[in-house]
Amino acid sequence: MSVLPPGAPIYLTQEIREIEKHAIAASPAMSLMELAGRAAAEHARVLLGQGNQGSSVLVLAGPGNNGGDALVAARWLKAWWFDVSVVFFGNAAKMAGDAARAMQAFQVDGNEVLSEIPDRRFDLVIDGLFGIGLQREVCGAYADIIARVNGMKAPVLALDIPSGLDADTGSVLGTAIRADETISFLGLKPGLLTGDGPDYCGTVRLETLNVDTTEFCSPRGRLIAPSLFSSALSARPINSHKGLYGNVGVIGGAQGMLGAALLAGRAALKLGAGKVYLGVLADSFGVDPVHPELMFHKARGAVELEALTCLVLGPGLGQSGEAYELLASALSRSLPLVLDADALNLISAHPPLQNALLARAQSAVPEATGASTILTPHPGEAARLLGCSTSDVQRDRLRAARTIAERYSSHVVLKGVGSICVMPDGRWYINPTGNPGMASGGMGDVLSGMLGALLARADASADDALLCAVFMHGAAADDLVSGGSGIGPAGLTASEVADAARRVFNRLMRSEHADAMFTTARARFKLNGPP
Repeated sequence: MSVLPPGAPIYLTQEIREIEKHAIAASPAMSLMELAGRAAAEHARVLLGQGNQGSSVLVLAGPGNNGGDALVAARWLKAWWFDVSVVFFGNAAKMAGDAARAMQAFQVDGNEVLSEIPDRRFDLVIDGLFGIGLQREVCGAYADIIARVNGMKAPVLALDIPSGLDADTGSVLGTAIRADETISFLGLKPGLLTGDGPDYCGTVRLETLNVDTTEFCSPRGRLIAPSLFSSALSARPINSHKGLYGNVGVIGGAQGMLGAALLAGRAALKLGAGKVYLGVLADSFGVDPVHPELMFHKARGAVELEALTCLVLGPGLGQSGEAYELLASALSRSLPLVLDADALNLISAHPPLQNALLARAQSAVPEATGASTILTPHPGEAARLLGCSTSDVQRDRLRAARTIAERYSSHVVLKGVGSICVMPDGRWYINPTGNPGMASGGMGDVLSGMLGALLARADASADDALLCAVFMHGAAADDLVSGGSGIGPAGLTASEVADAARRVFNRLMRSEHADAMFTTARARFKLNGPP
């Protein structure tokens, strides 16, 4: 697996179209379609392996540019003596531009274009049926084609996006091809990385087609990589003291939910916080026998401690009147805040708290960390913040995360596969680390504690703290699952992730090339070309 380009750009469909237009105008000598089709053919040859001449390849081509890419790939594979069957779906008379020329070039030597999939075995399927412009649900004959391909035993290589998957959202439009590998041309698309995308794309490979996309479109979105949060990885000076690393207050732990606050507090300790105070609502608990370093207080006293440099509210907080008052008090303080779980539920239910949250942002000096706020909703909490359904959030996770950040003038991470981080100025990032083992209780509490530790530091940057914590949270889980220890994905616990996060953090701080973490983090992406 090749190393991921640090912070690779991610583009929406509209942005890709702009890049295509400018790239074609800048270099008209060879069409992007020719470059894309040749790249697809070369990768197909690699997938088929050594001594592969004569292998059978099924190429599905639709009437648009995606089909044109597939036809170029088929032409090259034919020239290399592969047994290629091209099945075209659509009206060839309506093809235009490069796609029409690709059809003509394929047929010029008498190559046959079929209208139905042959009833035979294939060694590889190339999916060029629908591209990134698909907006409608797939149904009827096209749905039958996809069902047939998904029922084949042959590996599938998708061009740009698996047919039926929304490139901007990662939602399945009725039905979609399940690819083993996907080549994304020019730039990454959000739909490859979040929502249902990772289940349908297989391994993702980027082919930039020798285009510097950033020359034509400044990316608002990027893939999270350690180079993007370098200030959070600065080595500790030898002349260190705990004051440099801040004092985190964790407020929560109502009766019956004390474990959530403990998980957050322990995670803050393990990410290097100088001191961690636990302000709990539960009646009885004065010491953590596992980590006696945690200092317990009544919640009301803890939220008002002058020594704090960051507050984390929500783990096990509940939604009582006392919880409301604690959150209101925290929102009035000029401290970095991490709001999770019931803190988010309280905000979504009470307009005065929403107003207090907005007032923090409006009163803050631009770019100041002192009053920064990080919201960490899962899809259900995001739905409550937006006043919509969880399914609405999941249908367009990027839009949901961006809307929350804009509405509440806060940093946001929408958790889930391909967690999405959004900054108050609209920049957004998708996290490539993490695995299904993280679908267990307490993971969000650990993330909140990690965020608290990074925000509490004297040199803290809210942007870097958010990206660092989210990346490491997933990378820690990946380390556990990939380490051969038998830990996870089934049975992976939040406590284990907190321990592993400490190892990942120290390893990243020691590394001169922290982005090499991408080779071991179990993000299923292969990229080449410039970032």
